Amino acid sequence: MIHFDIIVKGKVQGVFYRASTKAVADQLGIKGYIKNEENGDVAIAAEGDKMSMDMFLDWCKEGPEDAIVTSVESHEGELKNYRNFEVVKKKLL
Repeated sequence: MIHFDIIVKGKVQGVFYRASTKAVADQLGIKGYIKNEENGDVAIAAEGDKMSMDMFLDWCKEGPEDAIVTSVESHEGELKNYRNFEVVKKKLL
């Protein structure tokens, strides 16, 4: 199992990027979370086996139909042993 912290830049908010990514993560058995950042990026923490993570990263570079991904930065990190993959909504004040 490996862990990646991923930042996706481009037109990735308001195009169902998070929901689509969750569906792909669930299919691949990827655990972690995805959330919107205030600067327009999308942040992902993902864990899975190497083959699934390679496919997941390929998906992140494309995204759903209306997304325009300009870059994907990924850094290997420490395993957190997430139980599932979830979409993190905005926090209420």
